[in-house]
Amino acid sequence: MHAAYNWFLRLLFPYVLLRLLWRGLRNPDYWRRIPERFGFIDPLPPPRVIWIHAVSVGEVRAALPLVHELTVRYPEYPLLITTMTPTGSVQVRELFNGRVAHCYAPYDYPSAVRRFLDRTRPVMAIVMETELWPNIFHQCRARSIPVFVTNVRMSESSMRKYQRFASLARATLRQVNRFAAQSPADANRLLTLGAGPESVTVTGSIKFELNAGASLRESAEVLRIAWGQDRPVWLAASTHEGEEETVLTALARLKQHKRFANMLLVLVPRHPERFAAVARLCRKQGFHVAQRSENRGALDAAVEILVGDTMGELQLFYGAADVAFIGGSLVPTGGHNLLEASAVGKPVVFGPHMFNFQEISQMTLERGAGVQIQAPSELAAAVSDFLGNANRRDSAGEAGRKMVEENRGALAANMRILEQLLGN
Repeated sequence: MHAAYNWFLRLLFPYVLLRLLWRGLRNPDYWRRIPERFGFIDPLPPPRVIWIHAVSVGEVRAALPLVHELTVRYPEYPLLITTMTPTGSVQVRELFNGRVAHCYAPYDYPSAVRRFLDRTRPVMAIVMETELWPNIFHQCRARSIPVFVTNVRMSESSMRKYQRFASLARATLRQVNRFAAQSPADANRLLTLGAGPESVTVTGSIKFELNAGASLRESAEVLRIAWGQDRPVWLAASTHEGEEETVLTALARLKQHKRFANMLLVLVPRHPERFAAVARLCRKQGFHVAQRSENRGALDAAVEILVGDTMGELQLFYGAADVAFIGGSLVPTGGHNLLEASAVGKPVVFGPHMFNFQEISQMTLERGAGVQIQAPSELAAAVSDFLGNANRRDSAGEAGRKMVEENRGALAANMRILEQLLGN
């Protein structure tokens, strides 16, 4: 089955190049550093590199507490973070500011993987969430490089997809030394696919390891003053194509009410290549629009929509807003991490498509830290309920903050596994 997989990859090679070129039409950064995707990277300094793979922005942010802990406990190990997307690359630069090495991960072609491993020589591979790469995992095992897949999220639909290639999935999972699953359900799905029982541990989600420290709170307070303390602020975070129209319709409805007439919507599209198009859409619908990249100081009171067209500021925006809508949930994308809002005590609203965060969204509902809507037409009412009722808003925000605080512990469990794999 592994041989068939490699032959399939060879047949796909023209498509891989065409897709890379096509994506570059929307985001030219895909055309840069293409050789890295085939393992042509500058050799790293030889000693003791720990390789962390995080596909894109969400995985990079999830890796933040783990990276911090590794740098504190094991300063003798240089860190290399790989991503697959340019936005992930930008996020690495924004979050770590040169403290870690970065390049694109190799495509899963045997020669590319060999070239990458020859030039990086990692002592361990840490893979964030559920990225299963047959050649990478097999070649790491062949070189005695431990593979640790952490913060594993395995949905029912993902499991069914892997089951179509059951023998390949089983062989790939068996190359992994340890899995850290977010929940018992995730662990059971790994076992169903063929992971060794001795390799799977339930640790909880590392995404609860958020630090909403004093510096973040102070920065959020300063930003809120700049936006206007006396106006309601609604954040629509990580929105996808097809969701902005719903958000703008809800905004228009809300502004018909006198109490929300001066409302500010902070609208942050998920993908940077859509920033300009979303700003144009807002203006086309007649709203007074500003862009965060051009407005760092006090915001004119006439501005109705601030488009968040910068990287690395979403957590700050959560801290400065009153309520947050979590994008990717009104379209079948699977939602995004709502814990960043909860960590700073802000209530959340999300749609029906939260299958990537099923356990966390269910916990949020059970704790009363947010609400789930089933249709786009319900968005305005859900946001209004929080904005118009300070007691309900504060109660939900506090419930979310406590939920994050009480579910911490995954980082410590992950570090215990890492210590075993490193032999320390």
